[in-house]
Amino acid sequence: MTDLENQRAGFAAIIGAPNAGKSTLVNRLTGSKVSIVTQKVQTTRFPVRGIAMEGDAQIVLVDTPGIFTPRRRLDRAMVASAWGGAEDADIVVHLIDAQSHINAESREGTAADRRSADDTETIIANLQSTGTKVVLALNKIDGMRRDTLLALSQNLFESGVYSEVYMISAANGDGVEDLKQRLALSMPKGPWLYPEDQAADVPVRVLAAEITREKVYLRVHEELPYSAAVETTSFEDRADGSARIEQTIYVERESQRPIVLGKGGQTLKWIGQKAREELNEILGRQVHLFLTVKVDPKWQDSRALYAQFGLDFDV
Repeated sequence: MTDLENQRAGFAAIIGAPNAGKSTLVNRLTGSKVSIVTQKVQTTRFPVRGIAMEGDAQIVLVDTPGIFTPRRRLDRAMVASAWGGAEDADIVVHLIDAQSHINAESREGTAADRRSADDTETIIANLQSTGTKVVLALNKIDGMRRDTLLALSQNLFESGVYSEVYMISAANGDGVEDLKQRLALSMPKGPWLYPEDQAADVPVRVLAAEITREKVYLRVHEELPYSAAVETTSFEDRADGSARIEQTIYVERESQRPIVLGKGGQTLKWIGQKAREELNEILGRQVHLFLTVKVDPKWQDSRALYAQFGLDFDV
């Protein structure tokens, strides 16, 4: 236990382009799986708060959705949510995928690298217009030359929005401890906001939906672009201590339904099994999970789904 007089607590927002590694960093800082991590960009749909402890400081991490140029209603809600998370924080970290950013300027760069660099420029422009100073974290530095990284950070510093830079690898932990100590120092004095052993402030129905959605993407990410959502429609505590959870997986088109079901229902069975195993572990009790796949071309316009993720439908 810590002395109440020395306690500090506050919010740290991590912003960045999609796939910069924000969820991996939050999971690394908290030491637990808080935010879902998949190979699809745009997998974090709402600010998941991870809670990291560093000495007497409690750092509530706001893992914002990736900031990009919005095209649809859902995109607009996600970007508004990300900037909202940043505005309310005591410190903001701008996470950039260093290798991707450098690739974007070379012939080896992919369309995804260039899109990521464009999104980074959008973020910098927004920070410049609001006069916000943030901490720069260059991520995925594994195997990169030091002079390349120094040139990149110098180039970015010329934008005038960064107060300092940290070179990190969220995947293997390099440099993350130094960044964590810096976040701790930025927390204002005051009592902790959460119990010491709590890792995330996500409603359990939402967490359950996100875990299932991660499994959907892990299994069918090639065939299914961003056309699936998961809603927890029922969550019951059973007398024997187990939980009964019913969820609906929404797809936009009839042709996508068989992709999620798989031959003889095998894909859906795999998704259910993997989600159940992880929920058993996270909730610390037996989970009975029942999945249904529904076609709804307008799921992206469902107020209920936006409310589930704490997003503003009317952005």
